[in-house]
Amino acid sequence: MSDNEHHDLSKLKIHGRDPVASGPAQRRLPALLMYVGGGLFLLIGVYFFLRTAFQPEIFVETATASLVSPSQANALLTASGYVVAQRKAAVASKATGRLVFLGFEEGDVVKKGQVIGRLESADVEAALAQARADLDVQKADLNDASQALERSKTLLASKLISQSEYDAAQARYGRTAASIASREAGVKGAEVQLENTLIRAPFDGTILTKNADIGEVVAPFAAGASSRVAIVTIADMSSLEVEADVSESNIERISPEQPCEITLDAYPEKRYAAVVNKIVPTADRSKATVMTKVRFLERDNRVLPEMSAKVNFLSKESAHTVGGPPVLTVDNAAVTERDGKSVVFLLAGNTAVETPITAGTSIGRLREVLGGLTPGQTVILNPPANLRSGAAVTVKK
Repeated sequence: MSDNEHHDLSKLKIHGRDPVASGPAQRRLPALLMYVGGGLFLLIGVYFFLRTAFQPEIFVETATASLVSPSQANALLTASGYVVAQRKAAVASKATGRLVFLGFEEGDVVKKGQVIGRLESADVEAALAQARADLDVQKADLNDASQALERSKTLLASKLISQSEYDAAQARYGRTAASIASREAGVKGAEVQLENTLIRAPFDGTILTKNADIGEVVAPFAAGASSRVAIVTIADMSSLEVEADVSESNIERISPEQPCEITLDAYPEKRYAAVVNKIVPTADRSKATVMTKVRFLERDNRVLPEMSAKVNFLSKESAHTVGGPPVLTVDNAAVTERDGKSVVFLLAGNTAVETPITAGTSIGRLREVLGGLTPGQTVILNPPANLRSGAAVTVKK
């Protein structure tokens, strides 16, 4: 065997996968998968963009779920007004003087004839004392003149005095008697002047405002800039009524003794039964309204003058609903049927959200909601048949 035939077995190798040669191919595979995934994601994004861009815009109207009373839903007409005392007075003094006593504050209850305040009265009391003293002097003179007249009558009968002397005694008695009447009138006038320094309540009522303080000068007609006229304002709380302005076009729907429900803005949860007391027979040309006075049938101490109020004018058939508990309602147009269930579409930003509800009875144009909603939520009115939860909507302006 020749040397060429003897091969070096150490140089023999089994050719397998070359790690250097196969490395770039393995790195290209993940990159390719990433490009494919990105392309699919881009295509999906383009699809939804085109779907949104070419989808017709949905315009909707909205309303708010709110708590209403049954009588409010059945109201023929609703008007706003204010609580006003029909018997109210600004109490002032009849005399001019300095206020030295003021016995009541705001909110105090007074009775008719009760002294509310008193003016400085030392000069008037002195004048009254002088008038009474003068009257006492005249009464003594009258007694003396009466005795003198009796003596003169006896002496004249005995021919001991002349007729002229008797006539003089009689004239003296007459003058003294007339002076008595004048002095009595003077005493009466001084007593009236003293009474005028007392400021009394003209009727049973409640003090609303106090307009003067002790030490201030008060006068019947505010003669000076530093003087006051009324020291207090008093109102008869039993005469409280709501004065509401009703449009001329709706006044024919109002009649005397018509049942009403009053709600005060300060206490919206409380409703008061009332009736129409009077329709004032004149209109306000600037507002085209007619004032209607509504009398409380029930009232508590929370009702105060000048509070703002709303009046629901009811039909006689719905008068029994006054004072019923409030219920959660939405407009009937917001409730629709989907898959056999009552639903509404809530407005969340610019998106419609389908929400199932438990619908109750209809109350006028409203529908009672027993479950599924809370007061204040915004619902879509007349939702289109193709409206779906999550759809973008635009609220009509």
